[in-house]
Amino acid sequence: MLFKNPNATHAPYPVELAGVLNRETAQKSKQWLSSWPLLNANATPLCSMMGTAHALGIDMLWIKDESKRSKLGSFKALGAPNALINLILKHFPSLDAEKILLGEYREQLADFAVVSATDGNHGRALAAAAQSSGCPCTIVIHAQVSQEREDAIAEYGATMVRITGNYDESVEEADRIAKENGWIVVSDTSYEGYTEIPRDVMQGYGVMAAETAEQLEAQQQIPTHIILQGGVGGLAAGVFSYFWEQYSSNRPTFIVVEPSQANCLYQSAIQGKPASATGSVDSVMAGLACGETSKIAWEFLQPCVDFFALIDDEDAIDAMKQLAHGEHGDKPIVGGESGVAGLALLNKLAKQGQLKEIGINRESSVLVFNTEGATAPALFQELTGLTAQEILVKQVK
Repeated sequence: MLFKNPNATHAPYPVELAGVLNRETAQKSKQWLSSWPLLNANATPLCSMMGTAHALGIDMLWIKDESKRSKLGSFKALGAPNALINLILKHFPSLDAEKILLGEYREQLADFAVVSATDGNHGRALAAAAQSSGCPCTIVIHAQVSQEREDAIAEYGATMVRITGNYDESVEEADRIAKENGWIVVSDTSYEGYTEIPRDVMQGYGVMAAETAEQLEAQQQIPTHIILQGGVGGLAAGVFSYFWEQYSSNRPTFIVVEPSQANCLYQSAIQGKPASATGSVDSVMAGLACGETSKIAWEFLQPCVDFFALIDDEDAIDAMKQLAHGEHGDKPIVGGESGVAGLALLNKLAKQGQLKEIGINRESSVLVFNTEGATAPALFQELTGLTAQEILVKQVK
């Protein structure tokens, strides 16, 4: 399903939005995070997928591979840590930002407790950043979060709380726990009266865009289309805002893709305001299984996303297999359930003869983001027939 957003504009990046998210602050976040040992020192690869591009009937396809970002396995390694640094600086302004995640202020931060709800990756990144800095951390998970994902978060020393409801109910529980204990919520979704920390999470995601812009510039390339995953909207807002500011009124076509049953951004586009999903929300794409739109993210998405699109779980699984097995002669990639959504959409539209509806043709250059690797290794192997390690071995042959 496709929805063309009537509110999308190709005007220059608005000054009022630049006051919230901008390229200068993204570069500052990039510098702060560069000292964290859990992140790889180099930029994640921008992979040219020429075989897949040919199969799709387009000129170029790039995949920004966030599975290579860190052992945490996803782009979330940029958002929560950046927000935590900003939060700590707000309460302890004399600290050196680049030393916080090195653990040099453990004694001062021993009682600075944080809490968050998660589907997996955000909570894991926050737990890791809190452990590195010395902050106590509690993570709330919901009924659909697998034991495998819970264990991956607990590995970083977080106190785990599991509820019987869904993701949105876990967000409410994290807020309740924070108020009860005087802790601070570090969430990637915003709601009434809570926007500053989600903004800093989104700004961390801008690091991906900054890297990608530099990589594309080195190739003297500009994408015609950029596709990003939905979720609550924070990733898309953090990345699209950077490219909108970078390219101004000549920006690429921006597209957001979500699971059919977790379509809160799609519904927001139809209604013209932040809205809730109409489906069950539960999806194999766990990182995108969100039912409520982030209000601050929507301020960026409503005026810049040209199309909103939906895919099914089977579309994502097929794309995972395609990347894992290196189909069409491309180098194999460890693409997780949520990570492959952009490619899954391209495949679906190509099969249905709908690429032209979003302006994609044989001259188009498309950029997608593999936002996670095998963050649930057992599930990944079950769905693809390969382990992440087997794919990594193939990558170097």
